[in-house]
Amino acid sequence: MPLRRAAFLDRVKERGKYDSRSEADRAARVVLALLGAHLVGEARAQLAARLPEDFALILLNPLQSAEPLSPERFVRATAAWIEGATEQTATWDVSAVLATVADAADEDLLDQILLQLPDGYDLLFGRPQAT
Repeated sequence: MPLRRAAFLDRVKERGKYDSRSEADRAARVVLALLGAHLVGEARAQLAARLPEDFALILLNPLQSAEPLSPERFVRATAAWIEGATEQTATWDVSAVLATVADAADEDLLDQILLQLPDGYDLLFGRPQAT
């Protein structure tokens, strides 16, 4: 069952220590649009089914990416899309959103997602993997 929009944004707002839901919404939209460009197939569809509808649509209709971005480049891309963001604040934005996404996914789905991403994303999702 998908999270309700308000609950999703409240979790992002709390994790990101944002002053408002609109700040959490802005971060969620950018991060999910970038994430969607990296996911394909059943994993993307299953994750979308667990997100509020408007965020699911963003994930399913992502920004285009010519190649998978390393975690560092993902953060830089996020900073480029959020007005006034720095790499430091974008790291915070990415982690707040992806940790909330990880909560919405079960462990099996999260493992499928991480298999599609370059090494290092586990930290952005707040789920460090044993090496």
